Amino acid sequence: MPESFKISSVSKYVVTIMELTSQKLYIVKRPAGNCEIIPNDEVAEDDNPEIIEKWGPFESQGEAIARRVGLIRAGKCQPV
Repeated sequence: MPESFKISSVSKYVVTIMELTSQKLYIVKRPAGNCEIIPNDEVAEDDNPEIIEKWGPFESQGEAIARRVGLIRAGKCQPV
């Protein structure tokens, strides 16, 4: 494998990880009652009728998942 390919692949991978780790996540409640974890760029529209309620931001996917489980147990969200 050429050396330039290795460097290009690694830098592309690092950029992708940095984009994922720098992005905040939100939990949004949909009209059907279920909650979804979505990136902050999809939550930007405050007047979105598809978003009934929102929680966040969360730093990691694990944190968002744990909170969503808690919301389901508390009866605030329906499981999918």
